[in-house]
Order: sequence, then C-alpha cells, then structure tokens
Amino acid sequence: MKAITIRGVDARVSEKLKKAAINENKSINQYVIDILKENLGITKKKQFTKTHNDLDHLFGKWSQKEYENIQNSIDAGRKIDRELWE
Repeated sequence: MKAITIRGVDARVSEKLKKAAINENKSINQYVIDILKENLGITKKKQFTKTHNDLDHLFGKWSQKEYENIQNSIDAGRKIDRELWE
C-alpha cells in the first residue's frame, strides 16, 4: 500500500472530515479512501443503505404490559375472518 500525504487541509475541511468519519464509524483514513474510490469510479456509492435513527428514543421504553397490549392489537388485526373467505 502506498502512503499519500495531503498538505494544505484547512481547519474547516478537517473538522468536516472528522465528523463525517465518526458518523460512519470509520477512521478518517478509511473514510477518505472510501470517498476517493467512489469518486474515481472504483466502487459504487451506496444509495439505499441509509440508517434511520428517528425511533431510537423509544427503544426499551415500553413496559411488558404496554408491549403485550400493542402486540395483542397487532395480532387481532392479522386474524383471518373465515366467513369473508368462503
């Protein structure tokens, strides 16, 4: 593997690189390599792999009774009415 040094990276670019790398759980080095590969056409950019965290604040918040009530409602809606299918 070849090492490349990039000079003249200003503070604004540096901070944005750090934040972007952290958001993708990558080192800055790996993040930059991935960006270069995508922009040079070596790898394809992932389009449909976005992770959403909009319901994370609810994770682990329901009590067992709340969970059972919700699950019972879901199960009731999934029952097949045999008379409608005959």
